[in-house]
Amino acid sequence: MTTRRAILRRGRERADDLAVEAPLVLALDGEVLATLMRTPGHDLELAAGWLCVESGVAAADDIVTLRSCWEDDTDRVHVTLAPGVRAPRPRAFVTSAACGVCSADVLDLSPLRRNAPHTPGWTVAHDVLAALPDTMRARQRTFDRTGGVHAASLARADGSLLGVFEDVGRHNAVDKAVGRALLDGALPATDLLLVVSGRVSFEIVQKAVAAGVAGIVAVSAPSSLAVDLAREHGLLLAGMVRGGQLNVYAGRELLRDDSTSAGLSG
Repeated sequence: MTTRRAILRRGRERADDLAVEAPLVLALDGEVLATLMRTPGHDLELAAGWLCVESGVAAADDIVTLRSCWEDDTDRVHVTLAPGVRAPRPRAFVTSAACGVCSADVLDLSPLRRNAPHTPGWTVAHDVLAALPDTMRARQRTFDRTGGVHAASLARADGSLLGVFEDVGRHNAVDKAVGRALLDGALPATDLLLVVSGRVSFEIVQKAVAAGVAGIVAVSAPSSLAVDLAREHGLLLAGMVRGGQLNVYAGRELLRDDSTSAGLSG
């Protein structure tokens, strides 16, 4: 996930750790679906998470084959879907690490809702939400070395994390976290929270809705469309979660003891 390059610092040459950014080709039944720019590692999870939003894949049984290899001088993941599962639309261009939708020829603003995001009566404590980014940050090993990657995790309402996944693309990190849950048979992720290290734009909410999570917790702020989508689909959306403080942009009824938090809205 990292490599080294010579840099100049304070007038002296030294080696510095950098996050790797490299292409991953996804192929369905031998035909190229998309080329994703990502940080190598957890490529099968990335492919599975990507399919969760881009196709009719909703469970591990929907994927018959998921195989990684080195082919034509590029990392590839070969996919075969179960009969009747809706295939994704091929993307004609490379999807950069900065954007999860920039190579899509159709922009769908309606996330795929497959289930209720939480069970009746589910809530989460303010203190748990406030601590989640720091809990995840303590496990961001690649960020410690490079300072150049995002992270995502699924978390329980008690604050425990189901793994931490890093990537130069924030949407890739989310796909890796969701893909791991899909392969483990843990989707829909009812009563779980998606924790992200950056901002929340609409495609992150799309991924959260498709995964079936109860809410999103982010270090930075959401966009207006992200807030609208979270409210439309009944998600808790907490942003600017720093130093024990947070803003609730959607789903405040799911937050226990929210009178202690700052900047509440939604």
